[in-house]
Amino acid sequence: MTEQKPVLKLDLGAGTRKCAPDFIAVDIRPFDGVDVVADLTQPWPWENDSVDQVHCSHFIEHLGPKDRVHFANELHRVLKPGATATLIAPHWASCRSYGDLTHAWPPVSEFWPPYLNAEWRKVNAPHNDEYTCDFVHGVGFAMRQDLLVRNQDYQQFALSNFKEAAQDIHINLTKPAK
Repeated sequence: MTEQKPVLKLDLGAGTRKCAPDFIAVDIRPFDGVDVVADLTQPWPWENDSVDQVHCSHFIEHLGPKDRVHFANELHRVLKPGATATLIAPHWASCRSYGDLTHAWPPVSEFWPPYLNAEWRKVNAPHNDEYTCDFVHGVGFAMRQDLLVRNQDYQQFALSNFKEAAQDIHINLTKPAK
């Protein structure tokens, strides 16, 4: 009989607020509550295909472009096939994206996730060979409170045309099953 490994859930860039008690808090700084101190711009300390779920809130916007590529590649490497990751960052059209001067340029946008899909890159960005990851993705938004009472059509219009309509972008990534 094969021994069942415990479920491994990581909260990357957790800082002082772990997302849930059953997650392992990871940060570069040894804040109270951090379980693993790790520099995520370097090779990650987890084995290939070993992580069941990842949560990462308000961290990736602190990474420059090359480190975001590294992050996506390492995330793909450590996630189990079929596992998911949720990434949350300030939306590019929100002042939250620009107010913190430790945020790296460019801001995170809804056009980044397609680059994380191997087939999309093959067709649309064949020159972009630094990525080794392959994710299926979905994108959502944390809208301004006053827009939440409006209908879906108006919310879409606001997202496309109004600064500050979205406060955060939510990127859901799934590593395809083998």
